[in-house]
Amino acid sequence: MRSRALAPRYLCATCMPLVAALTLSAAMAQVPMGPQPPSVGVNASATKIVANDRLQAWLRTETENVSPAAAASQVNSTMAKAIADAKAYPGVKVATAGYATQQITEKGKPTRWRVAQSMSLDATDFTAAATLMSKLQDENGLLLSGMMFSLSDKTRREAEDSVTLEAIKSWQARAQQATQGLGFASWRVGHVNIQASAGGPVYPTRAQPMASVAAAPPVALEAGTTEVTVTVSGDAVLDAPRPTR
Repeated sequence: MRSRALAPRYLCATCMPLVAALTLSAAMAQVPMGPQPPSVGVNASATKIVANDRLQAWLRTETENVSPAAAASQVNSTMAKAIADAKAYPGVKVATAGYATQQITEKGKPTRWRVAQSMSLDATDFTAAATLMSKLQDENGLLLSGMMFSLSDKTRREAEDSVTLEAIKSWQARAQQATQGLGFASWRVGHVNIQASAGGPVYPTRAQPMASVAAAPPVALEAGTTEVTVTVSGDAVLDAPRPTR
């Protein structure tokens, strides 16, 4: 019997990159890795307490009526006037928030509708914001739902920048101490991660009275402070050990 010669096999052009990649990966896997230099993990942080310079507040208007259209009309009218009055305070950013309509059914009472809408205030001028809040409550009948103090974006960035330098210097000092303590002559920076966070307890600063409009009693505003913390964590790669005497 005559043996048949095997036909040559050809690889398609699209398969060549895959074969090359697999060959290279196999070759790299066979190359023995050299000893990795020792390293030590180091963590350091720095914190700065910064006075809050941003005020955010939320106010709402709501009403109930057996007619949903009448309830909506009243809320829309009240909010429209509140927005118009707020334009007299250009230093305060005003925006409308949630709008909700709810059917209320109680035994022995006619079905009625509750309509509510909210608006938010955002300002770094506490005096203007306090005056506007008082006006919206007294003259427009809005209800204050909540209020909070925080850092403006500019103040937060500046605080993080200054604290980052302190945290890095602290990290370098700890890396140097670890190097000497472990008996190595020098070190170099490996992989390092820098993370900023803000929070912590609120410390009251000066109390600022809310401007009185009509018969509104004064309300004290305590802006407080925020802790800005930057943490540096990473590896200090240790070089040659110190020669023994």
